[in-house]
Amino acid sequence: MIASPADLQEVTPKVKNKKKHNDKTRIQQGFRADVPEPNKIAASTHYDFKGKHLTPYGGLFPVATMLEKLDFRKLVAEALTVKRIPRVMTIYQFVLGMVLALYVGFARLNHIRFVAQDPMLTGILKVCELPGQSTFWRFLASLHLNVAQQLLQLQRILRERVWEAANVRLQSITLDTDTTVHTVYGKQMGARKSYNPKNKGKKSFQPILTFMAETREYVWGELRNGDRPDGKQIARHLKNVFTALPRCIQTIFARADSGFYCWEAVQAYEQAKAHFIIVARKTTRLLEQLQNADWKPSTPMSSANSAISRKGGARPIALSLCAMRRRKRTRKSASSINSSTPRGIAIESS
Repeated sequence: MIASPADLQEVTPKVKNKKKHNDKTRIQQGFRADVPEPNKIAASTHYDFKGKHLTPYGGLFPVATMLEKLDFRKLVAEALTVKRIPRVMTIYQFVLGMVLALYVGFARLNHIRFVAQDPMLTGILKVCELPGQSTFWRFLASLHLNVAQQLLQLQRILRERVWEAANVRLQSITLDTDTTVHTVYGKQMGARKSYNPKNKGKKSFQPILTFMAETREYVWGELRNGDRPDGKQIARHLKNVFTALPRCIQTIFARADSGFYCWEAVQAYEQAKAHFIIVARKTTRLLEQLQNADWKPSTPMSSANSAISRKGGARPIALSLCAMRRRKRTRKSASSINSSTPRGIAIESS
């Protein structure tokens, strides 16, 4: 007996899942011609390019013009002493290429490959194509340590010229000095296991950096090993910072954390006649002296100050200790420290 196709359909009915096989209605993503012009620039704003040979890095041209007005080429030739003469590009072209890459937003030499053939950048540098990143690495590796100091001096001269051209005449500034942690994952020379809150137990460097709070400019800095900076290193860094400041500045305010709590830092600030405040390190001896100090309330807030003096150099230096108390819930079985102990202590010039 042979079954017909109709009999098979009755035995095995056809199953069809509408939810599975039906296609969803897609949203129209194209731009319609009848849509009116937008009132503001947003994600729905239609755009198009009609110019030829348009580069996304066209904003580098005014930057290059500004550096030309500041006589950047002559300044690099006078300030930098590089014995190695590269063949691919000149020293000025190497420095200018890295500076323009920083303006674009590239933080690594590996990123230069994205603009190696850009017509705007190659036109400014007057080359057909930028060399590979290994060429830039070899150029930087050939520089000596004294070139870093020369670059900072070059930056100081450029800052004075830019301020003069922009008619910036700040008479008082605020300097913020701090150390940062640069974690290393290899066997670099000078790396130490020190304060590293994000990667505990990892080796790192601790460079010292100083910035200007008003303009957010980088004033001075140096790459250091991972140990805590001592008093001589801090004093040398602060002297270089004061030397790098423009001549129009008359009043200097400075701030530093507990890592710079040392007498050498106080002397360096006093020699520069700066008004400073340093967070004090709460040692056992300092806490004992704070308990016996004659505190005087300064504001309605829970803060107090006490005057101290110490002979430093040829004349006595008068300083003030400011302590900030804050209420904190403590358990009954907590430490035996008195609740009147200041939570935050800072030393400032009076």
